[in-house]
Amino acid sequence: MERSALDLWVGLFVCAGLGALLILAMKVGNMTSIGLGNHTYILYANFDNIGGLKARAPVKSAGVVVGRVASIGFDNARYNARVELSIDDRYKFPKDTTASILTSGLLGEQYVGLDAGGDSVNLGPGEAIKLTQSAVVLEKLISQFLYSKAAEGDTAKK
Repeated sequence: MERSALDLWVGLFVCAGLGALLILAMKVGNMTSIGLGNHTYILYANFDNIGGLKARAPVKSAGVVVGRVASIGFDNARYNARVELSIDDRYKFPKDTTASILTSGLLGEQYVGLDAGGDSVNLGPGEAIKLTQSAVVLEKLISQFLYSKAAEGDTAKK
């Protein structure tokens, strides 16, 4: 009888550990809001360059997560990236809202930042955010810096 009680407690402890690992894995994979019945609406934003933005990345406004990136596709008509944003129904944004691709910290994950404008009319489901700012690509910045330094060296020699 004593051995079966000990086996029961060990089994419960193992199940609790597996449950904790599952929750941790869902947190790391940005999958914590799946299946919770959140009501959302869709907004679209077109960017020239999305950098390392991925589906399920957070959408933040004033540091608060207001939604997630639902999907990322390519717009054949405009030759840029079309990002579908799933925004929680509790949050409404004016028509002159701007969307930017930002990075958490120096080398952190990328997310979409929304800066609300001052328009009295709000964006509706399925509408596009007109004002966007693409991701800052570190490689482009470095190459521009090196190119400008090389150009300065050429003019200094002359």
